[in-house]
Amino acid sequence: MLEGRPCVVRRLFPSSENMWPFMNYQLPDLDIKNGNCPLQMDGDGDHQTNQWNKVTKLMDSSCPDDDEEEDSVVPQLDHQDGSTIQHDRIYYYSFPQYDEPMKKHKVARNSENNSYDQPSDAGGDSSDSGSLLPRMNRDSSITCLSRCSRSDYGSLASLNRSFRNIIRSGELYRWRRLSGIVEHWVYFSCALLEWEAYDPIRQRWMHLPRMASNECFMCSDKESLAVGTELLVFGRELRSHVIYRYSLLTNSWSSGMRMNAPRCLFGSASLGEIAILAGGCDSDGRILDSAELYNSENQTWEMLPSMNKPRKMCSGIFMDGKFYVIGGIGGRSDSKVLTCGEEYNLQTRTWTEIPNMSPGRSSTRGGSEMPATAEAPPLVAVVDNELYAADYADMEVKKYDKERKLWITIGRLPERAVSMNGWGLAFRACGKRLIVIGGPRTHGEGFIELNSWVPGEQGPPQWHLLARKRSGNFVYNCAVMGC
Repeated sequence: MLEGRPCVVRRLFPSSENMWPFMNYQLPDLDIKNGNCPLQMDGDGDHQTNQWNKVTKLMDSSCPDDDEEEDSVVPQLDHQDGSTIQHDRIYYYSFPQYDEPMKKHKVARNSENNSYDQPSDAGGDSSDSGSLLPRMNRDSSITCLSRCSRSDYGSLASLNRSFRNIIRSGELYRWRRLSGIVEHWVYFSCALLEWEAYDPIRQRWMHLPRMASNECFMCSDKESLAVGTELLVFGRELRSHVIYRYSLLTNSWSSGMRMNAPRCLFGSASLGEIAILAGGCDSDGRILDSAELYNSENQTWEMLPSMNKPRKMCSGIFMDGKFYVIGGIGGRSDSKVLTCGEEYNLQTRTWTEIPNMSPGRSSTRGGSEMPATAEAPPLVAVVDNELYAADYADMEVKKYDKERKLWITIGRLPERAVSMNGWGLAFRACGKRLIVIGGPRTHGEGFIELNSWVPGEQGPPQWHLLARKRSGNFVYNCAVMGC
């Protein structure tokens, strides 16, 4: 590590506490013989003028043009009351007395190793060079940038063209995945065609661009899935199934992607850059036993071996490196409630049926005349390779005992997490936490609450309110993106 002076840089997005958080960048402790400390103004007048002109030039070059601002890589940030936060500009300050010695050092190293970038003539502005950080080669720069928070990538993209390009290319996120660096954001929709995102680390709300689709898609049943740096929303248009894809890299929606066997009402889950979708219904309403694997790196679909039983309205999870599909409605002869699950081994490419893996449904309990299709699919989530379920009818949290293959009640759900037969309530894993998203049923505009619990804590679940926002209180879709 280099010992030296820290450079305090204000982050682009103000924190909720209006603090000035900073990142501690270490500068090499060089012997300064010519010129004063960069931020001091008590030196020679000509030198001050030249230095100020240089900084002014860099400020102008580092700020994005008007057309670049319109194509932001960051969704709009919202206050807790829903108002939009205006983005600050970030300025890049040069330290001229460090530039020349380091340029000479780079020239010497360039002659020995072609992997080093050529020095820039802009006095530290690397917007048009292959270099990202001064006095670092590209790989070292990417390693440093990959350890910044996802929330800081909007700041980095506004610095110069090189930063913006590397963020939009997805290279930073690939380095993060290889290094095991993951941050989880929650994406959910409480209004048709509109999506919100919440960063639980910075405690920030973000509003995604509105989806541009027709009324048929807006009113159809939809499934959602976050994989890699993408959010996929599946639905129907007039004559066919359709997939809308939100890209975190460009902060924009697109459509046109197609599965090998288009479907709806399926179970799905993601693991890194891949996702598996199993079961569901085709365009004619037939219940499917087929499954597909999606790779978000190259946006390709691959057919997998068929399950033992066709099923729809099921749930999917990854646990212990294997994919599981749980519960649902199906069977070969008639539509019935399935209490079993199936395990897919990615190495052997085989399915294994597991009895009684579904946490149960209200329609299967004594005295209930509710049709099976009126209930939501099982509300399940995995934290640290342990499977949990939300029982909306009894407002309980259950844990699956993998050894004995049975469910055990461990505590209660948040009191105001109400639903309509399980619909309108989200139960998800968010890193090391379980997240429950919902709100009380009220007339007119209500609010949505995010409650979390870390299963590693001793005793029954103790739910902590993460955030509350004025919003519709029915959650249509929800997904957690970890990248």
